[in-house]
Amino acid sequence: IDVFLARSLLEKLYLFQYPIRPASMTYDDVTHLSAKIKPKQQKVELEMAIDTLNPNYCRSKGEQIALNVDGTCTDETSTYSSKLMDKQTFCSSQAASNVSRYAAAVYKKGELHLTPLHGILQLRPSFTYLDKADAKHREREAANEGGDSSQDEAEDDVKQITVRFSRPETEQARQRRVQSYEFLQKRQAEEHWVHLHYYGLKDSRSEHERQYLFSQGHGLAENTELIKSPSEYLMMLMPPSIEEENDKPMAPSNVLSMAQLRTLPLADQIKILMKNVKVMPFANLMSLLGSGTDSTAVLRCIQQVAMLVQGNWVVKSDVLYPKDTSSPHSGVPAEVLCRGRDFVMWKFTQDRWVVRKEVAAVTKLCPEDVKDFLEHMSVARINKGWEFMLPYDEDFVKKHPDIVQRQHMLWMGIQAKLEKVYNLLKEHLTPKKQEAQSAHPLLVSGEQRVNMAKAKVKQNYGQLEKEFQKQKAEMKSNDTSAKMDVSNIRIKEEPVSDDEPMDTSAYKGMNNGFVNGLHAEEDSTDSLNGRLPGGCIDRVAQELKAFVSSTFKKQFVLTLSELKRLFNLHLASLPPGHTLFSGISDKMLQDMVLDTGCKQILVPFPPQTAASPDELKVYALWEAGDTYDQHRQVLLEIFSKNYRVRRNVIQNQLSQECGEDLNKQEVDRVLK
Repeated sequence: IDVFLARSLLEKLYLFQYPIRPASMTYDDVTHLSAKIKPKQQKVELEMAIDTLNPNYCRSKGEQIALNVDGTCTDETSTYSSKLMDKQTFCSSQAASNVSRYAAAVYKKGELHLTPLHGILQLRPSFTYLDKADAKHREREAANEGGDSSQDEAEDDVKQITVRFSRPETEQARQRRVQSYEFLQKRQAEEHWVHLHYYGLKDSRSEHERQYLFSQGHGLAENTELIKSPSEYLMMLMPPSIEEENDKPMAPSNVLSMAQLRTLPLADQIKILMKNVKVMPFANLMSLLGSGTDSTAVLRCIQQVAMLVQGNWVVKSDVLYPKDTSSPHSGVPAEVLCRGRDFVMWKFTQDRWVVRKEVAAVTKLCPEDVKDFLEHMSVARINKGWEFMLPYDEDFVKKHPDIVQRQHMLWMGIQAKLEKVYNLLKEHLTPKKQEAQSAHPLLVSGEQRVNMAKAKVKQNYGQLEKEFQKQKAEMKSNDTSAKMDVSNIRIKEEPVSDDEPMDTSAYKGMNNGFVNGLHAEEDSTDSLNGRLPGGCIDRVAQELKAFVSSTFKKQFVLTLSELKRLFNLHLASLPPGHTLFSGISDKMLQDMVLDTGCKQILVPFPPQTAASPDELKVYALWEAGDTYDQHRQVLLEIFSKNYRVRRNVIQNQLSQECGEDLNKQEVDRVLK
């Protein structure tokens, strides 16, 4: 049998599946009163006449339904104008989401003609007329309740109206709204109906359209996709890969083979691997991704789904616990689980050991959830606690100091959030000492580095002197005229600096030799403490000035503590290798604030305040170039005399100093 592919009705042909009816009543006898379609949704609505003269039709029931729907009066809005249920509406629903494997076939004179189906729709009775009947019933009940006196009407005329302004919609709220059932229903209702004309089975137009089910041209050029050699047909029917897969045992649905994995995009491969393994060194990840994979692209993707802990990558909590999920043990929402797991990960950035009871006491989570967190990244040791499961990856830390620095900044931001949520005390921030751990300090101050460098210079001075004498003797033997002086030999010393490094008091006393992968060895990159190289001082100053200027134009008033927090977040958003990663001290930051036109406001805080020294240092933008400069300066002068001032005092002082009466809105704007 020759098979032909008909294209005339491509993407136009639908299959309608009607409800089953008695054999004595076929659809040829049913009259289609109207038809309409929503093309985008592939939704069809048909209105068909009911044969009221059929002996199976119950006339009394039809009259009762029409009376319930339309009431006693009949007009143009009535559903059943004949006071009898003489028609029925059918609505469609998609029978299959993928209809690419279905076609309509016509056999004629030894030829089989196939036309692909664009959709398969199942038609079911619509009962919207019952909703209309319920609405009529409620209206009648409301009318019979009586409560329509003139006094009630007068009271109804005077109503208190509350006006509310909607808040600006966040991106997350907008996504939830777009995915909601009400929004989807509204979108579907917005699409307009396209009215159709129905032609019966024996109509001439139907006869004409049915001819399009046959292929219009039998030439080979139009059906090349159906021309295959016998061997190609055999290969299509029995491919070798399918035969090999059938011989293998069936894998669970949640297991993905490496061959399937490597067909996915790189970001998806890394996410799936990290979600299953949870903790992995970078070298192991590269070996799993296969040869030829760009390590730079892998580093870019891995930071989106994992965090650096002790030089190894640990999958992020929000990847394991997505939104709108909960704990299988306690039913706690995903947000609380992510916070608790982040606390465990952060503890492992400080120490190789974590105590389960301490984690449970801080996070207030059930023991099963805490055990899950610890099993993701550590191993239980008897009488010791939980030890991080992988050794410290020193090779990765040395090769990628920019990534290490970026992750360090991210962990500082996470620590600040955890301190606010859990009210962490000093004993939680300072790790316990372990005898088996390394004695390397976590962060070395500038003075310690200078002393270490000087001691190293003294140790090597003798060797350097011998090399100099040897070089001098060689030059004499070669009869060279150039003379060298000992002063030409410069021995590298760490310069003594008065600049204090940025406050990292939360990390002092940690003794495992790393900070989120930042190893503190003598030959490691000095990216936190120490001076900037001379060649990049100008570039760093420009970048720092741009950050400070843009920040104060948005905020106007900041404490040093808040400014450092914003700067750390800014560093975390910068690409690896940026000039600002070379190291910025507190003094450099404060000097740059003063250089950009800001002033320090000496607010007289009470002596019993619990604020830190950085929170007591207040800086403000003195001149912003707008109309409120003078008002802000007066306000800052007021707060330099008292840290708490009444509003009427501020308004009177502004009016006296500026020579004009400010209204409430203007005062609010200056205060804000």
